[in-house]
Amino acid sequence: MVETDKLLQLALAEDIGSGDVTTLSTIPADLKGSAVVFGREPFVLSGSKPFRRIFELLDPEIRVESLFPDGRQIAPDIPVFRMEGRIATLLSGERTALNFVQRLSGIATMTRKMVEAMGDARSQLLDTRKTTPLWRSLEKEAVRHGGGKNHRFGLSDGVLIKDNHVAAAGGVARAVRRARQCAPHTLRVEVEVETIEELREALAAGADIVLLDNFSLDKLKEAVSLAGGRVLLEASGGVSLETVAAIAKTGVDFVSCGAITHSARAIDLSMEIVSPA
Repeated sequence: MVETDKLLQLALAEDIGSGDVTTLSTIPADLKGSAVVFGREPFVLSGSKPFRRIFELLDPEIRVESLFPDGRQIAPDIPVFRMEGRIATLLSGERTALNFVQRLSGIATMTRKMVEAMGDARSQLLDTRKTTPLWRSLEKEAVRHGGGKNHRFGLSDGVLIKDNHVAAAGGVARAVRRARQCAPHTLRVEVEVETIEELREALAAGADIVLLDNFSLDKLKEAVSLAGGRVLLEASGGVSLETVAAIAKTGVDFVSCGAITHSARAIDLSMEIVSPA
C-alpha cells in the first residue's frame, strides 16, 4: 500500500494541517473510547482498506474492526466499522476516513445498480479511465466490489485506438495495421468506430475488439450481426441506469460507462462516538 499511503498522508495533511485545533482544545489527549460508522441509506460497501489505514497512520494503537466485507449490500443504520482508542485520534481522522469510504461506496453502489439493471444479458459492465486523479486503483477496486469489470488501468495496459488516433493516423484500417505492426504481440488491439462502414474497416484490418461509439440500439444490433462473433464488441456513449439494459440486450460483449466513476454520488455515512472511557 505504499502508493495508497502517500495519497492518504496527503489527504490527512490537507485536512489536519498544523493541528486539529478544535479537538486539541476540547478533548483530553489520553481520553479513550469507541465509535461506530453507519450509513443513512442502503449502499454497497467499498473502501474498508483506506478507511482502516488512515487511523493506523494517525495512531497505531487505534483498533478498527470491519464488520462486513467490501462488496456487501448494507442496510441503513447498520454499523459497518467499530473503532476503539484515543478519541482525539478518532475525531481528527473522521472526515478524511469518511470521505474515502463515502466516495468509494458510492461507486460500488452505482455499479451494482447498473449490473443489476443489465439482468441476464451476457454483456459485462466495464469502467473507464475517467477516474479521480491518483484515486484510480481505489476507484477501480470499488467498481469490482460493485460487480463490474475493469477496462485498462492506464495507457500502457492495452492498445485502444480512439477517434483522434484514427484521424491522425489516416483512418481506421491504417491505424489498426500500424498498431498490429508496432504493439507487443501480447496486447490486443481495440479500435473505436463511429459508423458501420468503419466497423467493416476494423474487421478487415484485423482488430481484436471494436468500440462502438454512440451507436443507436438498431445500429448496435446491426453491428453484432455484421461482426458475427469475429471480434469482441464494446458499446460506449450514452450509457446510464436508464439505458444500460437495452444496450446490453443488443448482444454486445461489453458496455463501458465512465459515469460509474466520474458521476457516482457519495454515500451518506456518519461516525458517532458511543462510549468515552
